[in-house]
Amino acid sequence: MTELETPRLTLRPLTPSDFPQWSSVRVGSGEWLTRWEPRRPPGAPDPGRDPRAFAARCAAREREARMGTGHSFGLFVKKPRSLFVGMINISSIQRGPFQSGTVGYWIDERWAGRGLVPEGLVAVLGFAFEDLELHRIEIGIIPINRSSRRVVEKLGIREEGTALRMLKIDGRWEDHVRYAMTAEEWELRKSELWGLVS
Repeated sequence: MTELETPRLTLRPLTPSDFPQWSSVRVGSGEWLTRWEPRRPPGAPDPGRDPRAFAARCAAREREARMGTGHSFGLFVKKPRSLFVGMINISSIQRGPFQSGTVGYWIDERWAGRGLVPEGLVAVLGFAFEDLELHRIEIGIIPINRSSRRVVEKLGIREEGTALRMLKIDGRWEDHVRYAMTAEEWELRKSELWGLVS
């Protein structure tokens, strides 16, 4: 199991035993989170309320990691105790001439605005470029999602433009502002980025 450490966070894949904390966050911040996410298919169980669905989700993320197509990290605040507060995922990893992946993230509404997502994102970028040896990471954000955009803006991640009606989110086709970083940019900026979140 891959674990990443930052000054305030441990990042690691979730396991079925994390269900109580996952459920507390997903139910407690449900309305705040789901407006930025694709809808669950009709009749599909809710991993936030169904421990079997959550275990299946964990197993699917583990398979993606073994296959090299994705990596999923729960954000756990270290003090005063290990507490689950959000997620950062690398998905759609492509090899060959692309060597790229897409990053997404979310955080418990009660922990938003404390700089935890930028801190976790720097660790995940380091993992993507140094361990996975990817060449490019992209992050797509709905234009009106100011909280998520503040994360990439704080880190100075390059904006590349807007993809029109890119993803179906909460039942609507939404534009996404595309941000990206390459391995060359990471190499030039990694000390600066760690300084921004330390």
